[in-house]
Parts: sequence; C-alpha cells; structure tokens
Amino acid sequence: MTPAFDAVIAGTEIHATLTPDRDLTAPVWCLSLMGPGRVIEGGALLTRLGGYLEVRLPDLRAGVPHRIRLAHDDPQHRPANRAWLPLGGYLRLADGSCHALPRLPSGVVQPRPGAAARPQAAAAPWGGLRLVPQPAGWEPAEGTLRADAFAPQGDDGADALAAADALARRSGLGALIDVEGVPLVTELDPALPRDGHVLTIGPEGVRLVAAGRDGFLHGAVTLLTLIATHEGRIPCGTITDRPRYGWRGQHLDCARHFYAVPTILRLLDLMALLKMNRFHWHFADDEAFRLEVDCAPDLWRRTLWRGEGETVPGVFGGGIRAGGGYSKDEARQIIAHAAALGIEVLPEVEVPAHALALNRTIPGLRDPDDSGTERSVQGYPDNAVNPAMPATMAFLGPLLAEVAGMFPLGILHLGCDELAPGTWDGSPAADALKSREGLVTRDDLQGWMMARLAGDLERQGIRSAAWEESVKGGQGGIGHDALIFSWTGQGAGIAAARMGHDVVMCPAQHVYLDMAHTADPGDWGAAWAAFVGLEDTVDWRVVPAGCDDIAPRIVGVQGCFWSEFTTADHEFEAMIAPRILGVAVKGWNAEERVNGADLRAISATYGAFFDRIGWDWHRGA
Repeated sequence: MTPAFDAVIAGTEIHATLTPDRDLTAPVWCLSLMGPGRVIEGGALLTRLGGYLEVRLPDLRAGVPHRIRLAHDDPQHRPANRAWLPLGGYLRLADGSCHALPRLPSGVVQPRPGAAARPQAAAAPWGGLRLVPQPAGWEPAEGTLRADAFAPQGDDGADALAAADALARRSGLGALIDVEGVPLVTELDPALPRDGHVLTIGPEGVRLVAAGRDGFLHGAVTLLTLIATHEGRIPCGTITDRPRYGWRGQHLDCARHFYAVPTILRLLDLMALLKMNRFHWHFADDEAFRLEVDCAPDLWRRTLWRGEGETVPGVFGGGIRAGGGYSKDEARQIIAHAAALGIEVLPEVEVPAHALALNRTIPGLRDPDDSGTERSVQGYPDNAVNPAMPATMAFLGPLLAEVAGMFPLGILHLGCDELAPGTWDGSPAADALKSREGLVTRDDLQGWMMARLAGDLERQGIRSAAWEESVKGGQGGIGHDALIFSWTGQGAGIAAARMGHDVVMCPAQHVYLDMAHTADPGDWGAAWAAFVGLEDTVDWRVVPAGCDDIAPRIVGVQGCFWSEFTTADHEFEAMIAPRILGVAVKGWNAEERVNGADLRAISATYGAFFDRIGWDWHRGA
C-alpha cells in the first residue's frame, strides 16, 4: 500500500490531503501534533492523548484525494513552521493492519548549493583567532607556526594529550600526536587554575603549561582547533586561558526521541571540542523511561517503545513504533567516553510531573479517588505522581538511589517542572497530607515532596538538582543545597540565588536550541519562547545588570535541546549547530569578550570545521 500524503499550514489550521492507491473502508488516521488538536472537517476524532490523535475517515476511493482540516485546541499553538505539520502518521485498517504514510520532509532544509545567503548570515571578516570559545588572553607575536601534528616532549599531560589525539582521529581531524610532528613541550604548574592553561606558540614549536589533566586537555583542544581553522598555519603568540564557569553544559532530551548511543558519543565529542564539561542526560519524561534499572525492570521494558499497542501511543512522531533504551553497559560506555573528554554526566528522573510513563507502568502512584481534571501543558491527563500515596515514596526512593549510584558526578536531577494547574486538588489523600503537614497549596505539597526526596539523597551523599519550580512552596521548596536550573528566563534563577541556591542559567530565549533559528515558515523548530538566532545565544548577561549580589551563586550556563520535533537522530545536528558555539562562549568567556557580531564573524570560519568533523549545521541561519 503506497498512498500519497501531503499537508500544509493554512493560517491557524493544518490542511492535509490523503490519496489512497486502493479503496479503503473507514480507515483510521493516527498522527501526532505538537499539542492537543481537533478535527474541523474530513473525519471524526476518536481518541487523543496529548497531541496524538486517532481520526476516523470516511470510506476512501482509490486515486481520489481526501482533505482533512485540523487545528490545535490552544490558540497559542499557532503553527509557526513545517515542524508543526502532522508527524509519524499511519493508517489503521479494518483488519487491524497498520500502514505508514509517506513522511513529510523533516528537519532543517538547507539552502540549495549556490543559493544566496540570508541577509542575517552575512558577517564581517574575523581578524582574531578562529577559536570558540575565545581565549581569556591572547598576545600575538610575529609569524606563524606550520603544524599538522605535534610530538610531545616529556610525560606531563600525556593522558590528556592521548585523549585529545583520539578525539581528533575519530572526528576526522587527523592525528594530533605524531612522532614526526612539531615539538610540544608540556609542563606541570600547580599554581595555575585547575581548568586553565598557557600556550606559547613560536615558529619552531609550542609550550603548554597546565595545572592538571583538564588544563592539558583544553590546551590540546585549542591546538587541534587552530590547526583545523587556520589550515595548519597557527598564529604565533601566547594564549592564557581559563573558563569563567565550572558548569558548561548541554542537555539532550532522549525521552521524546531515542538517540542511538553513537549519536550521544558524537555529541560528547563536539562538546569537548568546544570545552564544554557537563552532559545533562534527560532519559525520563512522560513518553518514556529509557534507562535500565534493576529495582523496576518493567518501567524501562514497557516504555522503551511507543506506538501502536504500546504503553504510550505514537506521540511526537512515534508512528507505528519508535524508541529504544539504554542498558547499564551502554550507560557505562557513555559515562566513560565523557570522562575521557573531561565531561561529567548529570542524569535526570522527572517527578512529580512529566510522569505519564511512570503512572502507566507502576501501580499505586496516583490517588484512585482523585476527581481532578488537570491536563499538562502537553495535554496529558494524570501525568503527576501523588506524594500522598505510600507507593510513591516507596517506589521513588530505591529508583533514585539506583540511578544516582550509576553516575560518578554525585548529583541527580529530580526534574520538577510544569506541574499542571489543579494537580492533586481532587485528591482526598493529598488533602489529608496537606492538613497533617500544615501545607496549603499544590506548590507547598510539591516543595514538601522535593525536600523529602532531596533529603534522602543528601543522606546518601548525593546532591540534588532540579528545575526552577522546585524552590516554590511556603516551606522554601527543595532546599538541601540543591542546584537550580533557571529555564523560563533569568528571573527565577535570580530569586533562587537570593534564597541561597547555586544556579545554572539556561534561559529558553537564548539557549534552548530546539527553538527555530528564524521566523521563516520554511524553518524548523519550536517557537513558544522565541526565535533564537545565533546572536541571541550570546547577547545576554549571565549575571544580569544590577544583580552583582548573586554572581557568586551563578555556577554556569547550559544549552538545552528538547526533542518534540525530532524524528531521526541527524535532525538535531543542524538545530544545535552553529548555535552551540554561543553556549560554549557564554560558559567560558567573560560577558564583554564576545558579542553577537563577533560570534557571527567567528562562526563564518567554523562552517568548514563542522563539515570536516561531519556535523550538519544550519547554513541558512
């Protein structure tokens, strides 16, 4: 069966056309949108879960086009670009068989070869070092060093140089270390900052001084990058470098879309090339719990896949069947690969909301007498666990302990974002708990729950992290020295810092890399926070003006990539690049070091670099 299928945006509506190649009796069209939708014309809505819809179509005749008009329930879900068209569509026939519809073109569409660049892509030539992030200090000297590889002199930093050489070879950049290479003298200096290094580049060779492995690795990555971006003719001079922040992160949502292990390893390599050092691994959400755990084997086995007949249907482009999971051995592989690159992995288990997969798999996490009708922002009912149920805390304790125990970082992210209005309002058990504990609002109850979980982890030597909402509640929220991630903007991060929390800034308007690059309807991505152009990733202050009092509490910057729009691994590459350059800059450089115009100019020199390492990048933005 090979039907024809197409869809277009028509104002606030989506118009789809289906042309079967044979007669069909009352087929059901299964599809996903970005949020709850409705049928205006051409079929009858049978069921839906979030943005997943099943639409009964009338009898269809072979070769006769049939038109269906759809719209999102929420008027704010106005389709912004091609990513909002139906994803993962298939037909279910009367005999129960399922047949995938042709996929619409997905992901970033690159300009045709030779096509004129968009106006915003123009950039003045960059006269400095072609390097992201820029060094803290650069004193140029006369001449250049011709180098394709280096021959280390001495044993200092040998492990870091070997790791950088392996990174270079598997990234397609060639060997960094070669006995026939240019002399590279390494020297240990404990007086330097841990992540810092000094590179003295002369016409005959290089001297690299660092305090330890991290500094040697960053210095080696600098040399590797300069070889590639300066075509083997490295400017002579002295680089004195160190990062501004200790947390320079990138997040990846592997719950909405399953990314294969090699894809994650490639992302870690890219992060290392940009001197980023924290990978926030988001493998649990409403749609799946993808990490193997011994304490609840059914949890990951029953949520690995979504689609027809699965625990969670084909939301967010799942289609007939999509997904996968990460075994403990694969998790160890990811952790080890990251460690060799100076990157630590932060795992996340989402509670109390974003827990649809938990609730559909583990019994007893919700109050059976709850009469509430809350819906999450994604349109899911019943997606929060109930802290008043004995099974909830009894289940979460071992789960969190097991997950935290797999990761050497010693920090576990507990989620805690987007609790739906009205959650627990219809729960007699929640009312009784609030009465016993002197709690009034849902935020009080959420904060009570988070504080208990964080306290249990703290007694095991594990620090908690959470999204900004976790500090809500009359009793002060999560507490326990939790690390807070500020995502809706910076206001919540400022407030959390003034409460005494360490904060990672990840404002969606600047570093959510799933946002579309541009307002062009032919582009790809989300738009609820902003259209995030390359300049937007650096034209903001990590410590806002007038907030110098919180500066000691701001520990870093992190980019985030959510996968609602991703249906294949490769699609996220051109969403992340080149904008991940800006995330790297904000984590490493002082505020005044690189502005938007600077980054635009530097990024123009990085296109060939991305091409060389085989990483797709958004050439039209």
